[in-house]
Amino acid sequence: MRFVSADEITELLTFPALIDALEAAFRRDIVVPVRHHHGIDRPDGEATLLLMPAWSTGRGDDDVLGTKLVTVFPGNSARGIESITGLYVLNSAATGVPLAVMDGRAITVWRTACASALAARYLARKDAAKLAIIGAGALAPYLARAHASVRPITDIAIWNRTASKAQAMAEDLRKLGLNARAEPDREAAIRGADIIASATLSQQPLIEGRLLKPGQHVDLVGGFTPTMREADDEAIRRSRVYVDTRAGALKEAGDIVVPISTGVLNRDAVHGDLFELTRGISLGRQTDDEITLFKSVGTAIEDLAAAELVWKALVTRPA
Repeated sequence: MRFVSADEITELLTFPALIDALEAAFRRDIVVPVRHHHGIDRPDGEATLLLMPAWSTGRGDDDVLGTKLVTVFPGNSARGIESITGLYVLNSAATGVPLAVMDGRAITVWRTACASALAARYLARKDAAKLAIIGAGALAPYLARAHASVRPITDIAIWNRTASKAQAMAEDLRKLGLNARAEPDREAAIRGADIIASATLSQQPLIEGRLLKPGQHVDLVGGFTPTMREADDEAIRRSRVYVDTRAGALKEAGDIVVPISTGVLNRDAVHGDLFELTRGISLGRQTDDEITLFKSVGTAIEDLAAAELVWKALVTRPA
């Protein structure tokens, strides 16, 4: 059994390859049980253990099953360590034998960014060249690089509440050859973009419908509970809405759940998810003028696809 570090995952993955692997995974038959959610009583506040299993249903010897184990300990911030940590355990689906333990945080940021880019393949204009990133956390640079791998991005504007973080992220992206800059004006960043990718934990919407213009694509990644909102009702009302999975987004995503509960969005007005887009059941962007919006909350299918790709790259890598 191998342990695969975050650095190794970065060496073994590329954005185009993982986006293709995700597209193939949403077309395959993969079993995804409801994720296990366990509260842990701690003196400094309740912690959480999440277990996210998935496995392919083929009968080949190279089929895999995997489980992501995620811990959320809010009290860790006072200790100066990460609040969210995780591991990914990959097994053979033919024998159950453990194959590898991988850095769960690295798997998560890679697969989340690439799922957004996969959606953009179907939903963003083919000539989309200007990207706005709202938020400069750990996921944000991966989102920038993933979107730049599927659309001809020539300008990346980064807005963050703490300007220094946006500046640092822009500098890192420039070192990778991307034309990135910090944008102190959130409204200007949104108005000037063809694609707007938001990865924040905001409880109050930052993507306002009044700022959107025809032809834009909105990518909402950060919110993962029914109380989190990155886009306001007007943004939802003006957009053609898609999600990563109906089961997850219609239950967990505040950007979808709240508008449905208030009548702003009809459940039937969610035009498709990644299963339907990749299988041709749902059509993506219809015109250059419409506003499209994609909301993701994550699914174990994406973790399994990423871990499987890492494992295949690892075992075929020259010694």
